[in-house]
Amino acid sequence: MQIKLFTIPIHDDGKETEAMNRFLRGNKILTVEQQLMNSEGSASWCFCVRYLERAGAVHTTTGKGTKKAKVDYKESLEPAVFARFEELRKIRKEVAAAAVVPAYAIFTDAELARVAALPKLTLEAMRGVKGIGQKKIEKYGEGILAAFAKKDAT
Repeated sequence: MQIKLFTIPIHDDGKETEAMNRFLRGNKILTVEQQLMNSEGSASWCFCVRYLERAGAVHTTTGKGTKKAKVDYKESLEPAVFARFEELRKIRKEVAAAAVVPAYAIFTDAELARVAALPKLTLEAMRGVKGIGQKKIEKYGEGILAAFAKKDAT
């Protein structure tokens, strides 16, 4: 368990609140305690967050707060799953370039990691992955499966 403190002025412009919210989304939160502090005529909320870091999450801090957690998939995935993940990332990049959309619009890295961990790569199995809906399956599913099968065969 770790502890992180946040101090957010009452008249926050939203930046400090957003920094805290990004941190909360990136970690497993155990407890949050808050207290209103009044010092020299200015008031602030102080938050004490007790949390566990998510596996593979790497947090970087700046003078303005914590940046969004980055997942090191090489650390968090089994070697065989990571190799499959890397191959799927290459395919996603090709599909994104052909569709003229950013790669994350096809599938996010988190979605690709869950796809790579599937025991068998099928459209039906992909439908069960959180974040991959019917539209993504219809637009990109078959193309990605065909490209993966083609590269897997070589």
